[in-house]
Amino acid sequence: SMKYFITGATGFVGGRVAQQLLEAGHQVVALARDPTKAVQLASAGAQIVRGDVTDPASMRTPMSGCDGVFHVAGWYKIGTRDKSPGVAVNIQGTRNVLELMRALGIPKGVYTSTLAINSDTHGRLVDEGYRFEGQHLSEYDRSKAAAHDAALELIAAGLPLVIVQPGLVYGPGDPGPSRDLLVNFLTHKLPMIPQQTAMCWAHVEDVARGHILAMEQGQIGENYFLAGPMHTVVDALNLAEKISGVHPPLSAPPWMFSAMSKMMGLVERMIPLPDMYTSEYLRVSAGVTYIGDNAKARRELGWTPRPLEEGLIETLHGEMKALGMDTSQ
Repeated sequence: SMKYFITGATGFVGGRVAQQLLEAGHQVVALARDPTKAVQLASAGAQIVRGDVTDPASMRTPMSGCDGVFHVAGWYKIGTRDKSPGVAVNIQGTRNVLELMRALGIPKGVYTSTLAINSDTHGRLVDEGYRFEGQHLSEYDRSKAAAHDAALELIAAGLPLVIVQPGLVYGPGDPGPSRDLLVNFLTHKLPMIPQQTAMCWAHVEDVARGHILAMEQGQIGENYFLAGPMHTVVDALNLAEKISGVHPPLSAPPWMFSAMSKMMGLVERMIPLPDMYTSEYLRVSAGVTYIGDNAKARRELGWTPRPLEEGLIETLHGEMKALGMDTSQ
């Protein structure tokens, strides 16, 4: 068995990575800003260490002597007013973890980047060789792109690192954007849905498994798209209707979202808006395609993501139960 150091283990994806490592009999050393959030992990057998990616000294001792490092921690809010953690956590935090890995001579690492660094691919299903040049649509995309560049720089200098890039991650217990979409859908709070907007939808258990496959079989210096099957938001919510019986809202063409984004840009200077109505959020909704081809991950890692419908059944039923809705259909 191996001993792995992991950041972001109190988060959605990191928590599942840690859980799967423990189930496979590995030792897990998990960094947590707030160890009270890691109680479940501790009871599953992980060693919890108080620390933060923004504080390299807090990671030095726990990372020393580990067989591998998973750097999963990241800040991913879209539409929030305070965007400073983008730089502190995503960019500087990544440098801190990876530079420490190099200083301590850790044999292998897996860094969690994102498909979003490729921005809107305008309908193209791109692969790992694709490079985006241009303006990113959100501070999340921009800061993760800068962190990805920092990782590539360290790889070029000899760091034994593999990069994974999940697309949209969904699943039970998710605190992130895909859950907002599904819960707002179930409670009839989605104003309208954008036509043409498409994502690659991967279940959190599959994404976590992809991380472990990358550690065990990934080629050092390579990046792998952990992208699930591609579906438009309209298609995904039609599947959700089939499962839940809830009707999706009307769909609208991308130009309406772009126009609303410009309008909300003026409004939000005067009043704070809920995240879902901010100009940034509407901009990343307007007909964009955050999509990538998972052929390389299938071929080189043996990664197989489940179909969206299969993953949505369990996820939606969980959310419906939590909301006190009838799941008997």
